[in-house]
Amino acid sequence: MIKPSRRDVLGVSGAVFAAAIAEPAGAAPAAGDGFCYCLNTATLSGYRLPLPAQIETAAKAGYQAIEPWVSDIHEYGASGGSLADLRKRIGDLGLTVESGIAFPEWIVNDPARSAKGMEQARRDMDALLRIGGKRIAMPPAGAGAEAIPLPRITERYRAVLEVGDQMGITPELEFWGMSAQLSRLSQAVDIAIEAAHPKACVLADVFHLYKGGSGFSGLRLVSGQAIQVLHMNDYPATPPREAVRDSDRVYPGDGVAPFHQMVADLRRVAPRLVLSLELFNAAYWKGAPLETARTGLARMQSVVREAAG
Repeated sequence: MIKPSRRDVLGVSGAVFAAAIAEPAGAAPAAGDGFCYCLNTATLSGYRLPLPAQIETAAKAGYQAIEPWVSDIHEYGASGGSLADLRKRIGDLGLTVESGIAFPEWIVNDPARSAKGMEQARRDMDALLRIGGKRIAMPPAGAGAEAIPLPRITERYRAVLEVGDQMGITPELEFWGMSAQLSRLSQAVDIAIEAAHPKACVLADVFHLYKGGSGFSGLRLVSGQAIQVLHMNDYPATPPREAVRDSDRVYPGDGVAPFHQMVADLRRVAPRLVLSLELFNAAYWKGAPLETARTGLARMQSVVREAAG
């Protein structure tokens, strides 16, 4: 995925910013179904929008919350932007920052790299907190193919949770379907349980549940404490599971994910769940940013309504 550089942030044109936030007629409000509808800003990454434009787009599209990439927060602050002002703007737009996406290498075996990863996690938490963030993703970033025993991952997740206690933010253990260490819901839940911390929780993702072979029936066994945020997306019937990639993700309902049962189960066990749209599909970046954001929200609401019916 291509991330914007500082030059991109500073040099974005007024025309691009205006196109991102221009509001068409008939913007749909979020559905009153108990779920919180959130925009993971990766969905807009191909547009190279500065962080304020991402936030404005989410608000104009009708989302209740945003899930920014922390690298964009760092970039915005480094370019001279005020995070305090940005936090106020987010609140003024009626949004909350339910989670944030970061990639500190907290999980790796090398002690020096792991120590640096923990310090990066602290910096990422601080940046996210400055704009009102509540939670932060902790995926198995940087580990590659190295073998890391689950008890060791548990120890490190517990350490991350303790940093979160100090900072005032909740680290969510994220599993990746292609990870050699942490690819399944069952592994993540086991680690969260064994961490023996009251704020331990798991960040799940429709694509990664499929890619890692977890399936979806396990969601009915968790609670709203165990999973507080779910990344919403869908996957096509082809290519097969072993070959499917992040870039193959599609809007919810446009693929073959079993949303009817999945949403019904989640409504029972986690009725206040945050549903956060996370896509990396370059085909969607050919239209206007607001169109992409609004289409994603409408598709999420549609699969939820269909499950209710």
